[in-house]
Amino acid sequence: MSEQSSSPRVPQGSTQPPEFQEDGVEPDDFKPMTREEALQWRARQPEQSAWRVVGWQMMLALAVTLVAAVLTRQAAVVWSVAYGALCILLPTVLMVYGLSSRALSRWLRGSDPARPGAALAGVFFWEGIKILFAVTLMGLAPFLIADLNWLGLLAGLVVVLKAYWLAFWLGRRKPA
Repeated sequence: MSEQSSSPRVPQGSTQPPEFQEDGVEPDDFKPMTREEALQWRARQPEQSAWRVVGWQMMLALAVTLVAAVLTRQAAVVWSVAYGALCILLPTVLMVYGLSSRALSRWLRGSDPARPGAALAGVFFWEGIKILFAVTLMGLAPFLIADLNWLGLLAGLVVVLKAYWLAFWLGRRKPA
């Protein structure tokens, strides 16, 4: 019987195990960008704003509420759809404000703006606040909306959540 090694086999002339190599490309083939190449790449990328997502969410919230009003003509359904949309819109506004507010972000990261990870910690903090706020709003729905229509609430939630994809898709398109 032959014994098999538990360590991965490294191809001859390679410094990394096969699972770390992608498509036979050696790590030595990587060429970092120069400063000029990086600036050109940044110039070609469309600038994205989180407030743009908020704008799309507002437009979709109004649109889905109007569609519900026209199609159902029932106040309970319209209020449920509008509340579902607000359960996503309001927490997003709070998160975007929190991330873009200079005074608030300075307070959260302390006096040293060069601390690594402060921006990422801010994103995690505000995402947590956003989720808690959204769940709280959804939990309060039966108490705040008379004759709550759960399907309408869900429709408002889903349509406004799709604003992220819509803003991303429209933001990636090249202007004509």
